[in-house]
Amino acid sequence: PFKILFFVLIDGWNLLVGSLVRSFT
Repeated sequence: PFKILFFVLIDGWNLLVGSLVRSFT
């Protein structure tokens, strides 16, 4: 289940970056 972990990591990073950008704007 390496691909699943990779996808989860990308999804989490996307969420984190999105929330950061939202808090900055």
